[in-house]
Amino acid sequence: MRDVNLHIQAGENVALVGSTGAGKSTLVNLLHRSADVTDGAIEIDGYDLRDVKRNSLVHQMSMVLQEPYLFSGTVRENISYLNEQVTREQVVEAATAVGAHDFIMELDNGYESVLAERGVNLSIGQRQLISFARAIVSNPRILVLDEATANIDTHTELLIQRALNRILRGRTSIVIAHRLSTIRNADKIVVLDRGRVVEVGTHDELLEAGGAYAQLYAINYGLSGPSVGVAPTGGEVIGAADD
Repeated sequence: MRDVNLHIQAGENVALVGSTGAGKSTLVNLLHRSADVTDGAIEIDGYDLRDVKRNSLVHQMSMVLQEPYLFSGTVRENISYLNEQVTREQVVEAATAVGAHDFIMELDNGYESVLAERGVNLSIGQRQLISFARAIVSNPRILVLDEATANIDTHTELLIQRALNRILRGRTSIVIAHRLSTIRNADKIVVLDRGRVVEVGTHDELLEAGGAYAQLYAINYGLSGPSVGVAPTGGEVIGAADD
């Protein structure tokens, strides 16, 4: 990452877009302290992230990876992530919030149904919904989500999009977007290219500007030419880093 200066307000929904290798995953790894910046700083509410203990960070920030990690255990255990302080009521509330409750209750033993390793006895969409429920069960201040893309049919995409709309509402969130259709309503879209921020704006603003985002949009939807027009729209984090 180079010359990145990004300010995210509390409660703001921010989407990161860019081609492969643009720096999206690198930025998320820095946020979750899988790696630390070597120059500059990332701050949450004025505190340098490097000064925040990892255990404290885990309680404030939840991540949803593109490939959900589910282990061999009950649905309830997977959502609570074996946190004994999380009650069954909180598990059910989180599952209901993301739209997972109905399919869970259709399983043989509901929330006590045992999942196979990696959740292979569930569909891709069901696994993703359980990972969403896990992410919000402890009510994190910040949600970081790497949007799922692989092998998702239209019905599953609709389920996931509905869940996203629920869990992102009013919550500080950073989404690595692979399907531009899912981020039209983001408060802010950040376009990355080769580790640099090249554009920032809303969906409509960036399409009207006719720059990098408009080109990505055209590629996504098979449109010709960079000028595509404006399509219909259906805790504070501060980062400044060179790495």
